[in-house]
Amino acid sequence: MATVRLAPGVALVTVPGHGLAVRTPDGAFLRVDTGAADQDALVAQLTRGCGDDTELARLTAAFADAGFLARTDDIRAPLNGRTVVLLGDPVLTEPLARFVRAEGGEVRHAGPDDLGGTGPSTAVVWCLDSPVPNGLWDEADRLPARGTCWLRCHREGATVWTEPFAAATGDVTSADVRLRRLAATPAHRELAAYWAGSRTDDTGPAHNAASAALTASLITADLIAWAAGRPGGRRLRRVDVRDLTVTEHPVLPVPAVAPLDR
Repeated sequence: MATVRLAPGVALVTVPGHGLAVRTPDGAFLRVDTGAADQDALVAQLTRGCGDDTELARLTAAFADAGFLARTDDIRAPLNGRTVVLLGDPVLTEPLARFVRAEGGEVRHAGPDDLGGTGPSTAVVWCLDSPVPNGLWDEADRLPARGTCWLRCHREGATVWTEPFAAATGDVTSADVRLRRLAATPAHRELAAYWAGSRTDDTGPAHNAASAALTASLITADLIAWAAGRPGGRRLRRVDVRDLTVTEHPVLPVPAVAPLDR
């Protein structure tokens, strides 16, 4: 049987000499006027369902109106009912699979030629511990147009890039990110050659357990945002595997170029 309890992230705080306060999930503190109700009885009512009188019912209704209560059967893991298809290197997909399952999602591993069976409750995540070969993500860039969420990350030397998730037509794809990065650097020819494979072997520093867990956590946060119905993101994250610093950079989709008039 479902009961009503404090919503996730909401806490009651007993302040010595000042009565009861509510801490919201965002960290704000609000003073509670308990009126004629017993303070301890109110805490018991909102945390254990104990107590049932008119004044407690009034305060409970006020908490519900403020969004501070939730039915226990409505409290679900954020990725419940979602399937996450993982591709790429195990150093990243293994921690990501654990995080997705911990948040209630179902994990399916796939290969580059196995992107079928996707849909609006599915996200595809492709993680590389290396630069992205030219053309590798072209087919996956079409997933948002089919209603499937598309996320990806890769490493270039000591830098990891986690790209914004795309869930609908017009969201930022990997092709958009590559074009924006080329446009933002004077070394665009060198960067293009690096991506094309005209480079020496990678000698590190590569992912370690901490940087892989951090990268997987950032992707999990994007998956939770997608599952909550938020629009596709427009922030490109840069992670330094040496000191785990994270910076964010805005990125926009690249408009389609009109054909030349013959």
